[in-house]
Amino acid sequence: MPHISLPEGFPGIRSLAAYRPDTGAALYALAEALLRGDSSFSQADAELIATFTSSLNQCTFCTCSHAAAARFLFESNQDVVDAVMADYHTAPISDKMKALLTIAKCVQEDARTVSEDIVANARLLGATDREIHDTVLIAATFCMFNRYVDGLATVTPTDVADYIPMGERMGTLGYVPPKPQA
Repeated sequence: MPHISLPEGFPGIRSLAAYRPDTGAALYALAEALLRGDSSFSQADAELIATFTSSLNQCTFCTCSHAAAARFLFESNQDVVDAVMADYHTAPISDKMKALLTIAKCVQEDARTVSEDIVANARLLGATDREIHDTVLIAATFCMFNRYVDGLATVTPTDVADYIPMGERMGTLGYVPPKPQA
């Protein structure tokens, strides 16, 4: 049960955006810019970083919804999402993405542990400054989103099937704030 009175019919962060449309619009615009905006990351890879960070934070709503979006965007290569969450070191992803996920993991644990060596390794494997920047920003943003969603105990669907249409919506329409119900 949520800690505050939230609009019904919206799970997770959508209920918070409906509760405070002014801040919700800003958060959705940030998600849109990071996960669907101008980037050398594919939308699927950006969603994968968001999913990975959310899974480390054990935020069920964000993990399941962004995993559904990543699966939708990866299309026939959907299994990569579960492989990354199980053990990104052995997942069938590029060494560059593994290095970037290491950076995301450091941000999630303690951002001060993102060291020159870790960044140098990512660069050695082909990561650009922009990709390093965007990885840190996606991870930091999702740490905030995860804490926002869980800190107010938003409604979190328990049936994984409930997240499939959410993932399809995010993968197709992007990050559009919910319209408060009249």
